Amino acid sequence: MTEPDDLDEAERERLRATDVVLRPVGYVIGPRTRPEDTPIQSLRNPDEQGSVVIFPEFAAGLDGLAGFDYVWLLAHLADAPAQPQLQVVPFLLRDRGQRMGVFATRHPARPNRLALSVVRLLAVEGTVLRFAGLDLCHQTPIVDIKPWEQHLDIPGYRPGNPELDGINGGWYQSSGAATRDQRFPEPGRWE
Repeated sequence: MTEPDDLDEAERERLRATDVVLRPVGYVIGPRTRPEDTPIQSLRNPDEQGSVVIFPEFAAGLDGLAGFDYVWLLAHLADAPAQPQLQVVPFLLRDRGQRMGVFATRHPARPNRLALSVVRLLAVEGTVLRFAGLDLCHQTPIVDIKPWEQHLDIPGYRPGNPELDGINGGWYQSSGAATRDQRFPEPGRWE
């Protein structure tokens, strides 16, 4: 395996200059319109509900999602500061004024203004996802959605915790895939 330090300067520059283009797959509908009025974490606001409206061209991508109790929403924080801050005071440390590197926080002033939010999926109704755990503003662009599943998303998870074992992991759980070795298929075999 090649270590990152083994890259020559030309390779580093090529990677640094790579354009990453994200296209929204939908957007949030909810009561919060200002970031300063929005809870800072979905799990700290577990009961407030919102919706994600998926654009019609991505509707087929929702097939099978309703079987999961939780999903990850990857959002673009369009209202976050355009200029990233590499040192920030985390919201939960405001009273101390303690600064941290932005990558050690969930602060919105990030280099790419991306947010990751885990929400409880209540329903999939056509192209609308209804969820609880709102921590995103109205009209926040959603760039991706992924299912949350305890075998994948809790490091070191082992069955035996009734509270966690009762969370529905959709097809991943019901097919037995959760307990099988997981590796990417050979190149060219991704469908």
